[in-house]
Amino acid sequence: MDTALLDILVCPLCKSPLRHDREKQELVCKQDRVAYPIRDGIPIMWAEQARPLAEEER
Repeated sequence: MDTALLDILVCPLCKSPLRHDREKQELVCKQDRVAYPIRDGIPIMWAEQARPLAEEER
């Protein structure tokens, strides 16, 4: 994932910064407790595609 892209991407729900989880290939929003998938290097930023974070991931 391009670091320049990470600098401008924000959560579509709350507009807070996202953290890149390289291992799971996801962009994580701690505030909304969701993770957006990255597929083939493309972040999927639809709320319907977000995965709720498990308690231990928060």
